[in-house]
Amino acid sequence: MEILWFIPTHGDGRYLGTTKGARETNFPYFKQIAQAADELGYAGVLIPTGKSCEDPWVVGSALATHTSKLKFLIAVRPGITKPTVAARMAATLDQVAKGRLLINVVTGGDPVELAGDGIFATHAERYEETDEFLDIWRNLLAGNKVDYEGKHLSVKGGEILYPGVQQPHPPIYFGGSSDAGIAVAAKHSDLYLTWGEPVADVKKKIEKVRTAAAKEGRTLKFGIRLHVIIRETDEEAWKAAEELIQYIDDEAIEKAQAVFSRYDSVGQKNMATLHKGDRSKLEISPNLWAGVGLVRGGAGTALVGSAETVAQRIREYQEIGIESFIFSGYPHLEESYRFAELVFPLLGYNQKQNGQAAPKGEVVGNEYRPSDLAKA
Repeated sequence: MEILWFIPTHGDGRYLGTTKGARETNFPYFKQIAQAADELGYAGVLIPTGKSCEDPWVVGSALATHTSKLKFLIAVRPGITKPTVAARMAATLDQVAKGRLLINVVTGGDPVELAGDGIFATHAERYEETDEFLDIWRNLLAGNKVDYEGKHLSVKGGEILYPGVQQPHPPIYFGGSSDAGIAVAAKHSDLYLTWGEPVADVKKKIEKVRTAAAKEGRTLKFGIRLHVIIRETDEEAWKAAEELIQYIDDEAIEKAQAVFSRYDSVGQKNMATLHKGDRSKLEISPNLWAGVGLVRGGAGTALVGSAETVAQRIREYQEIGIESFIFSGYPHLEESYRFAELVFPLLGYNQKQNGQAAPKGEVVGNEYRPSDLAKA
């Protein structure tokens, strides 16, 4: 099992859709979260991409110098970046981070945002270009000199003079729920990512992707992207879920859903279908709550409950083949601690490699460690 956390470069706070309890979106805060995740034992962090976020490559490069073990899952954007430039960027950051780079391939799903970046290709054309992009990108990072003539991309004499640490290239994570997306993932990715849908739906998707990968003679790993709302009891967790969206009004939901409706992303359409903009029917399967997706694009579901309940749900995803879990929670700094402290022990998850653990808790009566009292 691999557990990653999330750097909220598009904003963070105690509640969704409001300035109440909101945090400043700045580098000192991102650094706090990254260093907490590094110390707590998360395997890595996802840094999101898009016009609503700070640039992930700049943020990731800076955070790599302030952490020691944490990996960084950062997006390459076919169509926005040329594959040769993207390959040099990946090789350089992999050197800076000493082999801690992971690659998140993001083709994009909002035609309006893509047009703002100068991309006017159709959904099918974007995945065709992604396929060509990864053909070139993977070959360059493997140390090959590349001549390539495709439908969308051409390269003559492309090469990388300064290789990265990981060979033949950093691991490729890839989402995409459409047939076109799955076909590209089957051919190029090391790990296929899905957003948090009910277990039965995720199982069907895994089977479909496995079949597509087998036709390419390949075997993939699988991961899932979810939010979490953890408290010491189920009742407290559900109360926290309701509080998270308490300041969102119907107008905000309508505006957000109008934006999401223009997407040609199958994954985003699946997220919207789970709740249909109706805040009265948000528990779509046991402890899987779609409230985040009322106003947030991309991953819109959260596992809600006590540590024991959430650990059980995580095991259910693990049983169908999910190996990598990318979690987030509001606010991201506090929830990273809560999840690690409450859920890691139940999963038997421990990535910390600092040798002997430091004492935990405040000394009682200036004499007794809490661990001593517990043993007694």
